[in-house]
Amino acid sequence: MKFTNTYAQLGDAFFKRVLPLPVAQPKLLIWNDKLAESLGLGAALLSDSDLKAHIFSGNQLPEGAESIALAYSGHQFGQLNPQLGDGRAHLLGELMDSSNHRVDIQLKGSGPTPFSRQGDGRCALGPALREFIMSEAMYYLGVPTSRCLSVVATGETVYRERGRPGAVVTRVAASHIRVGTFQYFAIRKDTESLRALLAYTVERHFPEISSDGEDLELDFLDAVMEKQITLIVEWMRVGFIHGVMNTDNSAISGETIDFGPCAMMGAYDPGTVYSSIDTQGRYAFGNQPNIALWNITRLAECLLPLINSEQDAAIASLEPLLKTFTDRFQNSYFKMLGSKLGMTDFALSDQDFILELMEVMQAKKLDYTQTFSMLTQSLDDDVAAEKSQKNLGDWYIAWRGRLEQSADTIECSRLLMKEKNPLVIPRNHHVEAVLKACEDSGTAVAADDFLSVLRSPYFEIPTTVNYQDFPVDGDKGYHTFCGT
Repeated sequence: MKFTNTYAQLGDAFFKRVLPLPVAQPKLLIWNDKLAESLGLGAALLSDSDLKAHIFSGNQLPEGAESIALAYSGHQFGQLNPQLGDGRAHLLGELMDSSNHRVDIQLKGSGPTPFSRQGDGRCALGPALREFIMSEAMYYLGVPTSRCLSVVATGETVYRERGRPGAVVTRVAASHIRVGTFQYFAIRKDTESLRALLAYTVERHFPEISSDGEDLELDFLDAVMEKQITLIVEWMRVGFIHGVMNTDNSAISGETIDFGPCAMMGAYDPGTVYSSIDTQGRYAFGNQPNIALWNITRLAECLLPLINSEQDAAIASLEPLLKTFTDRFQNSYFKMLGSKLGMTDFALSDQDFILELMEVMQAKKLDYTQTFSMLTQSLDDDVAAEKSQKNLGDWYIAWRGRLEQSADTIECSRLLMKEKNPLVIPRNHHVEAVLKACEDSGTAVAADDFLSVLRSPYFEIPTTVNYQDFPVDGDKGYHTFCGT
């Protein structure tokens, strides 16, 4: 592994140097072969499970790594916490992947840091495996996401509501720069560090932006906004609910990051919430676009002193850009829904027709994934067509008529729908069953079986059918937790 440490070169204000806390009995539980291949990890490492266990538990640092905990702030459920930071994570450094993209390699659950706030810095096995499973599912669904390289069991007990087996998960991300990272320096009025962070972020994530242009900050905010719109639209395409869209969990790269209380929507309802701590529904499925704009607005506030020393003038520069979010999001969102419905010639005039479908789905409590999957199958399967018409009534007849009037063939629509509508998602009850089986057995056998299906979400394999059912209780009373 040829580590570089460009983020660490920004200076001590951006992080704290701290080593991972060694664990008692590291044991490699699950390993991501394809991701490891893309990172160009050496043959000596790949063939040695014990070495992987020691390195990716934090017991042994690889050559060139500089273990640091990152500083950042964050609005948590709308309330600003001026100092958060990595309380149980250690950034080892950066690698170049096979596409020549720079990625962070970070251990999570690897011990306390100066940002731990009296926490133990550890992670339980369940949340570690959840991040591995969910991030891998999102990747193969085609959603921008961080990924996981490994989960290592520590041989130690982590105490939350009860004693649980501990683990360290290795996260691979485009970077760990967050909206909260910019907030950290903005609230301290550290303009010099803020400017350095902006320059670094632009160079790393938005090289198409001129670093010395007079509209640097506006161009940067515009690019971040576009990535966030793309991300949230993709979340909503597959029914993903992040659950904790705090500004410290909003990655500037536009990747999904932090999979604590996340879940997948079953029956369609924009108000769906599963997070045990989201009692007001702030981060409900249908409110995710609003929160994305809220987070981007917090980022915009951080840029004010860089734009103009006169705050009113700086705000006047930013406001017109922020006001474009709603139209841009709506256009992307409805275009996405049009593609899920095979509308190869989607037009904005189709929005009301699409909204009629969503209203029927909500009223009848129809499963989000299965409804679109059945519509896809209905184009060449009479049984699926009959079932879809029974569920959707006159809307289905009108939809078929709409497709048949298209300039393209029904086959073009079917192929488009197969690309956009997964056959299988990581349903909540299956995720929980797999996590329990892994905890009980101390192995990742159940996770391996599940992952083989999740890595083929658009094409059926023999075991796909085992994970397509929705829960008999409709996820009633289901809650997710942060895992901290």
